[in-house]
Amino acid sequence: MTATVRLFDPTAPRRAGAQQVRRVLDGLAGAVVGFIDNAKPNFDHLVDDLSELLVSRYGVRQVIKRRKRAASVAAPEAMYEELAGQCDLVITGSGD
Repeated sequence: MTATVRLFDPTAPRRAGAQQVRRVLDGLAGAVVGFIDNAKPNFDHLVDDLSELLVSRYGVRQVIKRRKRAASVAAPEAMYEELAGQCDLVITGSGD
């Protein structure tokens, strides 16, 4: 019996005029990690635990957390700009 696996690309289409910046991190030690909470239940608890782990085990220097207004809307452009300017890595997430 064979099964079909359907894969979806979760990335949003590129915005007109947006620059794509791709950097490779050698590691997390000394890095600043940002989280965008999509405002679904429990993601804030996951981020708190992940933040503690990233700092204690992997040497992350700082964690910056921001929360979107609602899961169904994009984060404000200013939030993206702030995190892009301060963070080496930004993680967006979902909870429930």
